[in-house]
Amino acid sequence: AHETPTEEFERIITETVERGGSVLIPAFAVDRTEVILIRLRELMQADRIPRVPVYVDSPMALSSLEFYRQAIAEHSPEIRADLATQWAGRDPFDPGTLHEMRTVDQSKSLNDVHESSIIVSASGMATGGRVVHHLARMLPNPKNTVVMVGYQAQGTRGRLLVQGESEVRIHGQMVP
Repeated sequence: AHETPTEEFERIITETVERGGSVLIPAFAVDRTEVILIRLRELMQADRIPRVPVYVDSPMALSSLEFYRQAIAEHSPEIRADLATQWAGRDPFDPGTLHEMRTVDQSKSLNDVHESSIIVSASGMATGGRVVHHLARMLPNPKNTVVMVGYQAQGTRGRLLVQGESEVRIHGQMVP
């Protein structure tokens, strides 16, 4: 039987954590980050993936998260009524291990995290933003995994990664 995308996601995260690595998910800041966080929370609560720290490292994604949280809290007509009721007083994006990295210093502090974790960072095509620094640090270590969860346009670093390139150029250097 063929794996569903969710089963593949579960397997990749579990295998990465079991070998002592971390997972980096380049994600679009608006909408995609929220979907990823909800899925991570669901999978952790169901004990389908290990409970590890989840870091969101994207100022735009964090602003977007606040907008979604407010819309849920206010029972906004754009949010399905059953979701607003289900999540009254709770955060649908936090599996209990969520860390919001707002400042540049907080982002840089992830360089010193040596336990397995999941980092969700923008940009989704790995072309710019904080995710580029995480890629430069994490790609050379075979324990780590980068999970591409969105469309990767031709000519982007994300597309090169999806195509399985053995190295990509980051900040003028080739990174394996």
